Amino acid sequence: MVGPGRPDSVQPWMQLASDYERARGRDDSLDRLVEWPAQRDCLGDITGRSVLDLGCGDGSKLAELVRAGAGASVGVDISGSFITDRPSGLELLQGDVSELDSVAALSDRRFDRIMFLQSFGYASDPVRTLRVARTMLTDEGFILLTRTQPIRYALERAERNGTSLGEEYFSKGVFSYRSSWNDQITLSKVPYTMSDLLNVFSAAGLWIEATVEPQLSEDARRRYPNKQAWMDKYLGILIFVLRPLPDHRDLKTQ
Repeated sequence: MVGPGRPDSVQPWMQLASDYERARGRDDSLDRLVEWPAQRDCLGDITGRSVLDLGCGDGSKLAELVRAGAGASVGVDISGSFITDRPSGLELLQGDVSELDSVAALSDRRFDRIMFLQSFGYASDPVRTLRVARTMLTDEGFILLTRTQPIRYALERAERNGTSLGEEYFSKGVFSYRSSWNDQITLSKVPYTMSDLLNVFSAAGLWIEATVEPQLSEDARRRYPNKQAWMDKYLGILIFVLRPLPDHRDLKTQ
């Protein structure tokens, strides 16, 4: 979600957290096949690097990074449903990405990598959340932020409502849909465009060092043609590597 205010997404996520982790663990999940490999590549060499995962789910991705050599790292998620098998150097905290400056354990901490892996849409004030995160970066650190390609949501709504892609892409009304992880739960989102995303980054004092639109590997395309058909239609995700603008690094977050 981009813009002030957010739908009531906190309670549904409390219910969906375990469903998401089960879906993500499937051999044919797009997170497993496309998103996480690309995100991992964008992080670069994490040996000895401290990582903050904001909206970390159960913390398993961050645990993987720590086991692969990352330094002391912290995961924050509102669900509080964390893995119990944690490597040394991993701390998992219950907290809201919209209230990062209220998470006492993060006070005065600095990190080499800060990740928003599909969690940024839950921020009630996206600019403020990014500004707070920016102050937690080391001098050479960066933010890795993943968002769903906005055309996907516009196309899904156009198909459902019998409208045009353009109408839905530029729509500003809250929309609801049943979660693919648990069809008993309905989620609400506010539409966003590419310009919305870029303007949020700019307002937060960040510049885009790199943008990636990952695709299935040739092997995965052969094994999972249904997943390739979905990617051909809905495009997938956007991954941004964000760094502070030099004259914004020390600005206040308010």
